Amino acid sequence: MFKILIGVVVAVFVTIVAFMIIDPKIGPFNGPISDSASLNTFALTIEGEVQRTGTYVLSQGATMGDLILSAGGQTSNTDELAYFDTAELKSGMTYYIAPQYDLTDVCNNVPIKKVNINKDGQEKMMGVNGITAAIANSIVSYRSSNGNFYTIEGLMDVYGIGNATYKKVRNYITLHE
Repeated sequence: MFKILIGVVVAVFVTIVAFMIIDPKIGPFNGPISDSASLNTFALTIEGEVQRTGTYVLSQGATMGDLILSAGGQTSNTDELAYFDTAELKSGMTYYIAPQYDLTDVCNNVPIKKVNINKDGQEKMMGVNGITAAIANSIVSYRSSNGNFYTIEGLMDVYGIGNATYKKVRNYITLHE
């Protein structure tokens, strides 16, 4: 039994080394990692329309632009109206970069119809599947009390919006014009 366990450990080690030789970017994080842990850094995850989705370690005060740059930049399908480059990020969050075109239709060249959560009224927001009258009203109220949204993830601070609603609507909203 002990010989089998040793054999499995050696096989796993050899496989990991082989993959690291083939692609040195493979590791526990896809971003820059230093040997000395610093209190001035934190981990963030990015998904969506970037070249390399994953978790990255950035310094305090990092912006969305810094995170996108760490992820290899945006793709050709990135909706640049769905994020602010200068938005400051919070530690431990997962950020999403929305597409401009529908990902399920390969031949589609018509942009997704979106609403601007920083400008549009309740009626227009209700045109998005998943935004009810109550949620649209909560978005407008939140915006009036707290100011503009600087990341799509800010929607999760709005009363009535949880993970399910956020994931349902995140491709259909913008933050600026």
